[in-house]
Amino acid sequence: MGVPAGERAGTPTRFSAREPTMPPTPAPSTDTTTATTTDTAPAATTAPTTAPGTAVDGSDRTGPPGPTARHARRPGTPRIAALASVVVLGSLMTVLDTTVVNVALNRLSADFHAPLAAIQWVVTGYTLALAAVIPLTAWAIGRFGTKRLYLLAIGAFALGSALAGLAWNIESLIAFRVLQGLAGGAVSPVGMTILIRASDPSHRGRIMSILGIPVLVGPLIGPVLGGYLVDQVSWRWIFLINVPIGLLALLLGARLFPRDTPQPTRRLDVPGLLALSPGLALLLYGLSTGAERHAFASPGALLPTLLGAALVAAFVVRALTAAEPLLDLRLLRHRPFGTAVATLALFTCGYFGSMMLLPLYYQVVRGQSATGAGLLGIPQVLATGITMQFAGRLGDKVAPGKLVPTGVVLAATGFLAFTTQVAADTPYAVLMAALALMGVGVGMTIMPTMAAATRSIDADRIPAASTTMTIIPQLGASVGGALMSVLLAGAMTDRLPRALSGGLEAVHALPRTAVRHLAPQLADAFQHTYVWAVGFVALAALPAVFLPRRR
Repeated sequence: MGVPAGERAGTPTRFSAREPTMPPTPAPSTDTTTATTTDTAPAATTAPTTAPGTAVDGSDRTGPPGPTARHARRPGTPRIAALASVVVLGSLMTVLDTTVVNVALNRLSADFHAPLAAIQWVVTGYTLALAAVIPLTAWAIGRFGTKRLYLLAIGAFALGSALAGLAWNIESLIAFRVLQGLAGGAVSPVGMTILIRASDPSHRGRIMSILGIPVLVGPLIGPVLGGYLVDQVSWRWIFLINVPIGLLALLLGARLFPRDTPQPTRRLDVPGLLALSPGLALLLYGLSTGAERHAFASPGALLPTLLGAALVAAFVVRALTAAEPLLDLRLLRHRPFGTAVATLALFTCGYFGSMMLLPLYYQVVRGQSATGAGLLGIPQVLATGITMQFAGRLGDKVAPGKLVPTGVVLAATGFLAFTTQVAADTPYAVLMAALALMGVGVGMTIMPTMAAATRSIDADRIPAASTTMTIIPQLGASVGGALMSVLLAGAMTDRLPRALSGGLEAVHALPRTAVRHLAPQLADAFQHTYVWAVGFVALAALPAVFLPRRR
């Protein structure tokens, strides 16, 4: 939850599934008079491309440029190249971290003897933490300055990675993944702000292209790299590999980034902050626990559910009444924005949520290695990335009310074709072709929807609108991942012998020959779960047809 996450995912000759990645977080703006967006974006997977971005202060510079500043901001100079290399390095580290984990979920479940309902929190906890940080970034930059905040975020991310690599049980791993998410959510938007402030506004498109490099590279190499480390070294190295990269980014950033003076611009909505992500986490935990135990009325499920629902309700009231809310839900009254939010929420819930399970299908049902399961997702990633390049240009000529519904229909068609072919022995070429068609639809849906949401918004409300549209994919991934994992666990319980009531955890205890014997039942459980995901994606077409049909 997470474009991704790459697709949040042996022997070199086997193939594997890739995990989707979230769109990199655009730098939020705190200026209420100016905001700049861009529709150019490189490709990724789950939501493979950069979201519309703005400097955190909404401006192109931090003050009147003197001779030194003018030289530093001249695109193509060694200084700009050096700053860009550090920003790309830090962003690549966080993007890779979202794309390597999905291929390791099967191994994590086996090593920690953890059920699917527990192991999915390795991904869900991370994406919820990302969502919590996004609306904080603008305030934090004003409070601490870009350089200090970036170095703090990189340092905390490296620390979280080291601790995750040393995790001793599933609970500790989830806790350290949350720390990673809290730190990683600030890396890309703060780095974007530093680079945009230092560069010439006339070269904004070139800068955005540079910032998109991690989103292009991460989903392609992340799952394969993660699979190789899981198969040949240890799953711990999918986290530990971030430590030397983080230290290098920390040293280079401390040396190269310009100093800036903190300039507080707005008050932080602390009540909203304490209600949103904790409320969602408690709500998802309560519902998933109730589904896992088949006892929603038990105290362990009912109390978190009620508390989480109360916190979410309190957040909604706060967002509708506060002068400066964490998220301005009053924007939903604006029809183009409200329909775009509904489209994106349904689409990402089904798409991101199901992609978390794709590597499990290839590894558990088809017997693929972790390395193999990521390679199998490359056609989809390429289809999404290439389509996004054309969709960005097409979006300038075709109304979103025509482009986005077409993308949703294509994605749902490809997804449905894949789902109908999920079995124990379907040729891989058939599965990859269906997923590639879905990738084309994804490329025509996510970024055009985000761009359409902000086109008719007043300039002074664009920062709030951009923040909301950036959080939606993260929340969609979190809710979708939790929902799909619970559905799959239930489907496994219904279809496997009673002796295997532990689901995925019980399957891991079986010899490989016994698992092959159960492959048809396991495939049927995955297919049942995918039907729900296809339903969410298809439902996104309903609000999509109400997007503006004229430019």
